[in-house]
Amino acid sequence: MEPLRVLELYSGVGGMHHALRESCIPAEVVAAVDVNTVANEVYKYNFPHTQLLAKTIEVLMQFPKIESVHPQKYTMDVENKIQEKNIEPNISFDSSTQGSGKDAILFKLETAEEIHRKNQQDSDLSVKMLKDFLEDDTDMNQYLLPPKSLLRYALLLDIVQPTCRRSVCFTKGYGSYIEGTGSVLQTAEDVQIENIYKSLTKLSQEEQITKLLMLKLRYFTPKEIANLLGFPPEFGMWDTCRIQLSCIKTLKNL
Repeated sequence: MEPLRVLELYSGVGGMHHALRESCIPAEVVAAVDVNTVANEVYKYNFPHTQLLAKTIEVLMQFPKIESVHPQKYTMDVENKIQEKNIEPNISFDSSTQGSGKDAILFKLETAEEIHRKNQQDSDLSVKMLKDFLEDDTDMNQYLLPPKSLLRYALLLDIVQPTCRRSVCFTKGYGSYIEGTGSVLQTAEDVQIENIYKSLTKLSQEEQITKLLMLKLRYFTPKEIANLLGFPPEFGMWDTCRIQLSCIKTLKNL
């Protein structure tokens, strides 16, 4: 069987390339394609002999341009998407919105059913704890959530501890957006999260921030996310990703 010739589209930092190498399938990545400049720097560092094209796939394959077919509709769709991204959630700690039964919100906008599911995941001994994937030689102050984000998005955060065995999926918006983009890590393990959240409703904003800061919540680092996603220890150039915390989004295409 002749080696496969692979064209890696949306190559990102090279996750698919690495997975192909680990599979031991006879194959050669003849070219990789991505427009993200930071991701391309990481890719070139780890796969220097692979041709890397900083182009869109439309240019490579002459797909019809959507905007040329329906220009007015395309413009409206783009404007609507921009408006959707700019919408800010209206968060309050009003306990009167809580329901009853299995869908009752106990704290942090989580129902009893959701908390039970997370507890089950953390009880799965076949899965490693998060602490096995964490860095211990990096200044983590740069990854702490700022007070403004804590106050505005406190109820939306998916908070995990080093002893947890789960996290939510990390997306390209991690570090730039809060809701649904990935978990944040509680580094103050001796603080009970339930106690912090249940006491917020009666506090002023300044007191709420003081309480939330006690959790010492931080983002996962690019290297930690890479560890969780199965990249090998030698997969390098994470200093490039640390230029800005928003560079975590370069892990979007794996």
